[in-house]
Amino acid sequence: MDMIESYQTQFATFDSRFIEINGFRVHYQRRGDGPTLIVLLHGSFLSLSSWKDVAEPLAEQATVVAFDRPVCGLTSRPLPKGQGASLYSADAQSDLVAALIEALGFQNAVLVGSSTGGTIATLTALRHPRKVQGLILVGAMIYSGYAKSEIPAPVLAMMKGLRPVFSRIMKFMIARLYDQAIRKFWYRQERLTDSRIAAYRQEFMLGPWDRAFFELFLATRRLDLDARLAAIAVPTLIVTGEHDRAVKPAESRRLATEIPGAQLAVIPDCGHLPQEERPEDFIAAVKSFLASTDLLETDP
Repeated sequence: MDMIESYQTQFATFDSRFIEINGFRVHYQRRGDGPTLIVLLHGSFLSLSSWKDVAEPLAEQATVVAFDRPVCGLTSRPLPKGQGASLYSADAQSDLVAALIEALGFQNAVLVGSSTGGTIATLTALRHPRKVQGLILVGAMIYSGYAKSEIPAPVLAMMKGLRPVFSRIMKFMIARLYDQAIRKFWYRQERLTDSRIAAYRQEFMLGPWDRAFFELFLATRRLDLDARLAAIAVPTLIVTGEHDRAVKPAESRRLATEIPGAQLAVIPDCGHLPQEERPEDFIAAVKSFLASTDLLETDP
């Protein structure tokens, strides 16, 4: 048993499930048994715990699956063994989502993506349109941040050649700034407890997390999703916190105008993570959207 598998055993809960997909041992939790599958994709530095207050209510009429995205939570952190394509690239992550849907026994799913999870959900809809029947994008990074980042080729070559040095530097910086970064996601700091931050930190910093995160960093490329949004042809809801500092509400408003037919929900008194900071309002917005579409199938 390797290091991450020992952590998977140590920290798994009664409702933890694991499945081998595309080189990862993916950790997920499943709620409900409805004919529609809803897959929840959390943002960077977090885990499937980001959905803990909303998964059960959303599962009243659907099957809801939250999973730990690569480099997060209890999903394994495989390291490269050659010069092949990165397991951590955005394309590879979208392929993993598509494969997960199929492995769970469904033809397609409604994807709910928060922050960079919204980036991957959008990319999955573009790369695997038959696997996606609806999108709910929550503070999705489309016009900034992860979706627009790319390391210049000469710098990338140098960093790859000096992996141990740069991964240690990145480990130091993330460990030092982690709490501050998580706090930026919330509007009212009194709602975010120290114990919640500590739990996220523990779930993120498992096994070779620093080297795995560095591989994800090296695989980051400009996605230019904004030029492709018109191709999205599924019902879409854009959700933004009124006081989101990580992805400005103006970006989400723009996204709602550039995806054909998209609806917009602005959650008041809230920052970047409405599913955590204002779960009841988030659930209401999502249920209203699902009720206005044909996304929720009924059993025959």
